[in-house]
Amino acid sequence: MNAIPEMTGNNAPQPTLAAICLLSCRKLIAQIQQAKHAILAEFRQTFKAPEQMLRLALNEAEALAWQTSYPHLVFPVLAAEKAQSVATWSAHQESIRRTETSQPLDV
Repeated sequence: MNAIPEMTGNNAPQPTLAAICLLSCRKLIAQIQQAKHAILAEFRQTFKAPEQMLRLALNEAEALAWQTSYPHLVFPVLAAEKAQSVATWSAHQESIRRTETSQPLDV
């Protein structure tokens, strides 16, 4: 590839294909990160889910989404499903803890 930008009739440099692809990838990564932060904030506040587990679930969703042809479309849905699973698991664990502490110990 030629490293020197092509010039058009009006002497304005045209972006190269590599520059366009790089910009597109950066926008895609930024969109996924923005969605990740929004989902993390929502589930952390609303469901009181453990943050570390949420982060791991969202990282897994992102890795799976990148394996598809449309990661920016797959990620938000997959991340929400995984975050919901963490929230459900966390609520279940909390109910077990409450049940265990409310029952008298057999001695």
